[in-house]
Amino acid sequence: MSPTRVLVLNSGSSSVKYQLLDMRGGARLAVGLVERIGEEKSRLKHTPADGGSREWSGSIPDHESALKSVAAELAKDGLGLDSEELAAIGHRVVHGGLRFTEPTVIDDAVLAEIERLIPVAPLHNPANLTGIRTAQGLRPDLPQVAVFDTAFHTTMPESAARYAIDVETADAHRIRRYGFHGTSHAYVSREAARLLGRAPEDVNVIVLHLGNGASASAVRGGRCVDTSMGLTPLEGLVMGTRSGDLDPAVIFHLMRVGGMSADEIDTLLNKRSGLIGLCGDNDMREIRRRVDAGDERARLAFDIYIHRLKKYIGAYYAVLGRVDAVVFTAGVGENAAAVREAAVAGLEGLGLAVDGELNAGRGDGARLVSPADARVAVAVVPTDEEMEIATQTYALVKESGNPG
Repeated sequence: MSPTRVLVLNSGSSSVKYQLLDMRGGARLAVGLVERIGEEKSRLKHTPADGGSREWSGSIPDHESALKSVAAELAKDGLGLDSEELAAIGHRVVHGGLRFTEPTVIDDAVLAEIERLIPVAPLHNPANLTGIRTAQGLRPDLPQVAVFDTAFHTTMPESAARYAIDVETADAHRIRRYGFHGTSHAYVSREAARLLGRAPEDVNVIVLHLGNGASASAVRGGRCVDTSMGLTPLEGLVMGTRSGDLDPAVIFHLMRVGGMSADEIDTLLNKRSGLIGLCGDNDMREIRRRVDAGDERARLAFDIYIHRLKKYIGAYYAVLGRVDAVVFTAGVGENAAAVREAAVAGLEGLGLAVDGELNAGRGDGARLVSPADARVAVAVVPTDEEMEIATQTYALVKESGNPG
């Protein structure tokens, strides 16, 4: 029998998230996280399928040590990296530019291109490369597959992907809208169609991925036609610590009048803006608690967040022409009923509304929160980026005839 397990790795600058899945039925065999890599008190939390999480702290100096620690934890459960059941390792890679439109088996040329894209993803691609190279060292015989955050958005037409700047300058520096959270948007748009009992190619959906990072996409017939993040993940919606859309001249003003350097402005817009810049909190639960307690600063932050969200819903409704569903996902989208209610309030003319009782209810799976007679469905679909990466990875290695 061919091997059917896929290990999914998401390597950050100081962390590694991982899941081991069996693609015969999509079962999660293990889930874990290594964080604070390179610090004195690194932490590893490992949860096998039968529960009973194991957690320890200690020194994990680098990603190689982190992955060796992961391999050791998996081996304790009989799931080691040397298992013949392992078909491939799937890696989340944030930026694939225009070249990588599909999952790709990693070779030296692919590694070189991911490295070449570091200037447009300086926080993410270096960490992704480290994870790949470390995994290759541990299992050089195993197919390693890159699944790119940007790939789902490469179907955007040029009218949506191009910025209105000098074409030669844009091309010379690869400046265009790439979009991110692509694995989430791909998975959620497909699951939304399933929830509606229709084929993805027959459905138009607006997907709202609302976590600490947040993005929106317009998906026509299973293909992305517009998305809110751009050259980097800074553009678009108000996020936990990122500003989202901003007049570019604000940057010039801060340099000329505020005396700020490019690095200082980068830190301001990426780490000290968004919800945390507006009210000092980037946890929507705490912001809602403060709103309910009458905190005006939190109320303004919430209102700005919703205003931007509502603008994108309207804009993508216009782009699509016909919308079958507006879908909320990720931490805030799945859990914050107040956000969903406020985002569609006043859009009844577009066929959008939530049912108060359904919206307030909680559930683990995909569900509708709109009235039964709503012209446009409003849905909550839990995202599963790891499953999407594993599915794409396994399909590719099966197709190539080279699992394990």
